[in-house]
Amino acid sequence: MSELVSDYVLRRLREWGVEKVFSYAGDGINGILAAWQRAGNDPRFIQARHEELAAFEAVGYAKFSGRTGVCMATGGPGAVHLLNGLYDAKLDHVPMVAIVGQQGSTSLGGAYQQEIDLNSLYKDVASEYVQFVSTPQQLPNALDRAMRTAQAKRTVTALIIPGDVQDMEYSPPTHAFKMVPSSLGISGSTVTPAHEDVKHAAEILNSGQRVAIMVGQGARDARDEVMEVADVLGAGVAKALLGKDVLPDDPPYVTGSSGLLGTRPSWELMRDCDTLLMVGASFPYSQFLPEFDQARAVQIDIDPTLIGMRYPFEVNLLGDARATLRELLPLLERKQDRSWREQVERTVRDWWDVMERRAGVEADPINPERVFHELSPMLPDNAMLTSDSGSAANWYARHLKIRGDIRGSLSGTLATMGPGAPYATGAKFAHPERPVFALVGDGAMQMNGINELITIAHYWSEWQDPRVVIGVLNNRDLNQVTWELRAMSGAPQFLPSQRLPEFGYAAFAESLGLRGIKVDQPDHIHNAWQQAIQADRPCLVEFVTDPAVPPIPPEANWDQMESVVEAMVKGDPETWPMIKEGAKAKVQEFLPGRTDRE
Repeated sequence: MSELVSDYVLRRLREWGVEKVFSYAGDGINGILAAWQRAGNDPRFIQARHEELAAFEAVGYAKFSGRTGVCMATGGPGAVHLLNGLYDAKLDHVPMVAIVGQQGSTSLGGAYQQEIDLNSLYKDVASEYVQFVSTPQQLPNALDRAMRTAQAKRTVTALIIPGDVQDMEYSPPTHAFKMVPSSLGISGSTVTPAHEDVKHAAEILNSGQRVAIMVGQGARDARDEVMEVADVLGAGVAKALLGKDVLPDDPPYVTGSSGLLGTRPSWELMRDCDTLLMVGASFPYSQFLPEFDQARAVQIDIDPTLIGMRYPFEVNLLGDARATLRELLPLLERKQDRSWREQVERTVRDWWDVMERRAGVEADPINPERVFHELSPMLPDNAMLTSDSGSAANWYARHLKIRGDIRGSLSGTLATMGPGAPYATGAKFAHPERPVFALVGDGAMQMNGINELITIAHYWSEWQDPRVVIGVLNNRDLNQVTWELRAMSGAPQFLPSQRLPEFGYAAFAESLGLRGIKVDQPDHIHNAWQQAIQADRPCLVEFVTDPAVPPIPPEANWDQMESVVEAMVKGDPETWPMIKEGAKAKVQEFLPGRTDRE
């Protein structure tokens, strides 16, 4: 049998080293599905429960493997469903290739069933490269450019292949007019800035007395260099949320996450510094950076479209984080006065004491902060962590300490609900020998995490390490939005939009053959985590938590406090629990000493 276009698509993906494609079947890709049968399921078809989940799984796979994620869907509704996951990849700078079907070429423009103008639909999410494949000879160049562009620019690309084109006999481009040949691969490269610019940056950093460093995910391969720069400059280091796993939290000068979900030491680091070095971060919240006239600043970033934003940087160094820091280090002068570093370390020590006390505050029935605080020291050193948008992200950002080879991620820039569980599936396909922990709220579980459990139940037995631990905060409330209504709009909780229906998460996991544990007493938290970590299969731990425990920002301003009071006056149904839990949480910041719990 002659090779068809659909056969060639899979062959070319194999030649690019693609091992897994996350997808859901549909008649718009029937030709490629038939080719998969002929190809012996190589690359492997990973079946999701929904195209959005397939895209999230591919994002998780790409984030934790460092490879390009590939997802596939039918045209029409399937292509629409992919979009949320694709935007998540685009905004977090994750390389992703989407291959989508389309109605047959002869029907296009005829208002045919499931016909959508996919070029227009995808022109934003795949703005760097989206191509409609109309002839077999066009395919090698289109697919190669999609793969190469996604890798080189860390973005989303897309190919649209009509069903009849999939079934055409494949023929390569010829050595002829208006034919475009192609080739595989793209070499790695290391970009470094001009020496004069590096020298200028060193002069700024050497002149500072109170240096702060902010790192993002772009500094992930420069851990040792960042730590050495911090040591030479006596600097404190804050982490953007997507850069949480760039540095461990063991060094006493690492202040933790920054921003609305961040720590007080990170906020104070930026408030009091006179010099700022930002490495591999496109941190969006300028209000959590120094005042514009406060600090001299230097930025290092590999992306020329993102450099120079967020702050009036004096020097913008375009280059690879690791290579640029290595160029910079010999030019830096060691700070002899370590008083700034000592101040930073004091604030970090005090903060961890505060977090321990806040985790120990009683709640009705369980304080969600304690759930995360007790998990942190129990995490294996090679754990992979995922979190979802919502109040769970606050506790992920503040309570979980990175150490060893722990990796972690969430939807950083799009901040969409729903990726926590499918990220975990993608992470397991990237590293089946490592345990993964998905930390999500009940809203995200009801949105799509329940369906993702079916996929996990389907595949878990083949993973070398079967541990997938899913921690669900069951507070019957869309909690983050509820608190945003109070703090930003002065509006009370609106029960018809915020109250969630009851659901037995642990019982559902058990019905799938997974392990399910429900915890409604704080003294059972530790044992539940221990059972989950020791389980011989994926385990969902459902924690019944108190929605009145506030996700207090690192520095709540007067306007926010006024808004919360206004919400209470307007009749918030949780007024008394809010007052009680908010006061107990806030007072921990002012208590002296340390309170140890067994």
